[in-house]
Amino acid sequence: MPGIDVELQSIKNRFGIIGNSPALNYALRVAMQVAPTDLTVLIMGESGVGKEVFSQIIHSLSARKHNPFIAVNCGAIPEGTIDSELFGHEKGSFTGAVDSRKGYFETVNGGTIFLDEIGEMPLGTQARLLRVLETGEFIRVGSSRVQKTDVRVIAATNKDLLELTQLHKFREDLYYRLNTVPIRVPPLRERKEDIPLLFRKFAVDFAERYRTAPVQLTDDAIELLINYPWRGNVRELKNVAEQISVLSQQRVVNADELRKYLPDQQIMNLPVLAHTHEKSEDFSSERDILYKLFFDLKKDVNDLKKMFFDLLQHPETLIQRAGFSMAPAAVTSDHHAQPGMITGNASPIIIRQPEQAHLSPTQSGFHEHEEVEESLSITEKEKELIIKALRKHRGKRKDAAMDLGISERTLYRKLKEYHINE
Repeated sequence: MPGIDVELQSIKNRFGIIGNSPALNYALRVAMQVAPTDLTVLIMGESGVGKEVFSQIIHSLSARKHNPFIAVNCGAIPEGTIDSELFGHEKGSFTGAVDSRKGYFETVNGGTIFLDEIGEMPLGTQARLLRVLETGEFIRVGSSRVQKTDVRVIAATNKDLLELTQLHKFREDLYYRLNTVPIRVPPLRERKEDIPLLFRKFAVDFAERYRTAPVQLTDDAIELLINYPWRGNVRELKNVAEQISVLSQQRVVNADELRKYLPDQQIMNLPVLAHTHEKSEDFSSERDILYKLFFDLKKDVNDLKKMFFDLLQHPETLIQRAGFSMAPAAVTSDHHAQPGMITGNASPIIIRQPEQAHLSPTQSGFHEHEEVEESLSITEKEKELIIKALRKHRGKRKDAAMDLGISERTLYRKLKEYHINE
């Protein structure tokens, strides 16, 4: 269909898209087909593949192209303020709300809103978004008045939202509502034939910017470039092209010279915790790993305590472990026996045990060791640490979050989740 191919090439030229791989062309054709409608679109792809460009293509080819377009990074807005940013708030609805404010869904009425990193959106905000998608209604924070809006939503994510729904970190009903038309943007390693074209384009652009001759690659350098994994995708390739354009003394770069600008692949393949669905080994964060280390340490301390009290009650165990033998009658200075002398290869050693050692544990002042089973719930320990941090910093949540090693947004979510009112 030559007509579509001409239109496809026109879109590529307009938005600076380089490449002719089948996967890329298919994603662009889907975007062009869905653009004239008002359907919700979910753009999926790894970081750096250019998902925002697809949202701009859809908006520019839609009937809303003359109306506002706004891109919102859901992962960059704190959890405590994202509802206000998206839906607005009334004066006095929370601390610092000195005036009423319109949210994005109100200001972009009639246009398009691009929600990047939708997987980072808090669950409460997801429920509000679902209502907007289904009914076009929203309520400002601190208000009871229902308002209407006509906004097209395009969402993007670099995570597996379906997996997040199984982990109860993303609403399943919202996932299926957003996934009306899915568009998968292929990673660069699946577009190997496009890599040399992209590098050449970036090299020419940087040569014009820095007023130098464009960098050219030898055949072995091109082969290395094609087979590199490019985990950062187009963004990483562009950064490498810029480094070479600025730092390389040679305008014709071979594979050995190119390797200097590529991160070591061995470093990129360091071992990580394998994913497993077993709850006992599912460490979702470094904090969970730290908790497990604390519990293991506590168990070791309890074992040491028990061993210590056993040795107090049975000192002969210590003597046997040390490699000595208890002589029934050891030799004294006048060659007569003394009880309590230990014989060995070294000089005789006299052990004088305190009289309390022959007493019962109660008489000697020691009590039998009794282990107290404590709660090992990570949730309870986490709640306890949060309360301690808030009390330590006198309710200052920012300082408490910094002390706990978490973001202030995460702390707000934990306070709401555990019903903490410190």
